[in-house]
Amino acid sequence: MIEIKNIKKSFGQLQVLKGLDLNIEKGDVVAVLGPSGSGKTTLLRCMNFLEKADEGEMIFDGETIDLHTASRKTIHEIRNKTAFVFQTFNLFSNKTVLENVTLGLTVARKMNKKEAEEIGMNLLDKVGLSDKYHAYPNQLSGGQQQRVGIARALATSPEIIYFDEPTSALDPELIGEVLKVIKDLADEGMTMVVVTHEMNFARNISNKVIFMEDGKIISSSSTKDFFSNQDNERIKNFIKNILQKGE
Repeated sequence: MIEIKNIKKSFGQLQVLKGLDLNIEKGDVVAVLGPSGSGKTTLLRCMNFLEKADEGEMIFDGETIDLHTASRKTIHEIRNKTAFVFQTFNLFSNKTVLENVTLGLTVARKMNKKEAEEIGMNLLDKVGLSDKYHAYPNQLSGGQQQRVGIARALATSPEIIYFDEPTSALDPELIGEVLKVIKDLADEGMTMVVVTHEMNFARNISNKVIFMEDGKIISSSSTKDFFSNQDNERIKNFIKNILQKGE
């Protein structure tokens, strides 16, 4: 479905991505692990053109795209097939939950309001927010706001969803409700790439794990092999340290 070849990205003198390759098949749930500063978020942002890569190619549904020179038209076409869920929710505070979910349909896709609202309400039902259509973001918990963000991502029927640490801004007791929604999507066959520190999510929901450090992918394997047959001492210590923090 998606193949990334030799993606590189620098900010000034700091090289954040150092020539990464990545393959994602339809239906994959890929957990992206690694220490802070390893380039995980930058990788996602370059794949969705929120950042422009310095070098690299993406093969998406058989079409080869230069990640540095892609035209606005090409970027628009790719974004129509993808969605991005941010760690800080990024909801419009002056719009209701339903308006936040439907905005991409009514503005970007020129869908009529009634049809968009029907889609939006169905998706809010799906993520357990059927009683919050007309609430505003400041009336919701962090977990509820993130579920609105997921509903918004689903509204455009993406082929793949990128999640950038979707639970990192949440209180511990709210993490489970967001992970449940992601698990339900995985069970339905949604293709997802999830940057996360949640070891239980990576172990129980993903089918592939990549581990990044210093701008490189140093491990890419099935989830089973990553956790059960791991022989890399650096990765073993990373997992141990995360689990000791309370997972």
